[in-house]
Amino acid sequence: MKRDPALTSLSHDHHQALVAAQRLRRAEATTIDCAREAVLAYWEAHGRAHFRAEEEVLLPAYARHGDAYDELVAIVLCDHVAIRRRIGDIYHDSHPKVETLRALGELIASHVRLEEQELFPLVVRTLSPAQLRAVAAALDQADEDR
Repeated sequence: MKRDPALTSLSHDHHQALVAAQRLRRAEATTIDCAREAVLAYWEAHGRAHFRAEEEVLLPAYARHGDAYDELVAIVLCDHVAIRRRIGDIYHDSHPKVETLRALGELIASHVRLEEQELFPLVVRTLSPAQLRAVAAALDQADEDR
């Protein structure tokens, strides 16, 4: 799907999230340690900052012109909380179950699909081109600040 240039950086982050999710979904007893380490490395390098950018830049920009209480916004934020919780669980459990990793992989993949297929189009429909450019600049600044 062609992405509005304002959201390209978030879509690039989503690609990295999908790579991590795929490793989790393919986890086996013999690869569990590698999958765990990979998702934690992804989280530290990209995931945490990506969530913050969406929560501190994208969603507030949308809420200025759209419905902050839109069900989709609530689902995205609830997904963020659930993913953070599961990452925290895996961080503290050096021997998670394969099912735990696979479930997190499924959650991350479905969350990315939701944002790409529903949230981003909603934001693009709601914000003007100038507002989208301002979002892109704020996302770039957030990247630089990391």
